[in-house]
Amino acid sequence: MIYYIAKVVVTAILIVLISEVSKRSSFIGAVLASVPLTSVLAMLWLYIDTGDTGRVKDLASSVFWLVLPSLALFVALTVLLAQGINFYLALAVSIGITAICYWIMVAILRSYGIGL
Repeated sequence: MIYYIAKVVVTAILIVLISEVSKRSSFIGAVLASVPLTSVLAMLWLYIDTGDTGRVKDLASSVFWLVLPSLALFVALTVLLAQGINFYLALAVSIGITAICYWIMVAILRSYGIGL
């Protein structure tokens, strides 16, 4: 149980740290946010929990393929906010667009025999 709490605390601290740094410098915040800290932590926790490099490899591969459609969120949010759309509406629409892009990516990968 202590290990589980430690994982949650470390992950939460990183997210709060990035948020706080972003208040002072959007560039440094963006650099920290763009580094795949969450993915690295997930792979680290998975390996520590299972010792199974095959599972880590599968996770890394899936993350790779799903990073591509996730970029739609940033493009859509930037465009919508530049158009003066309310932040919460722009965020919701961007998340919806990203979900559609995920669905399309998974469908494309399946058609090529790549399972996630």
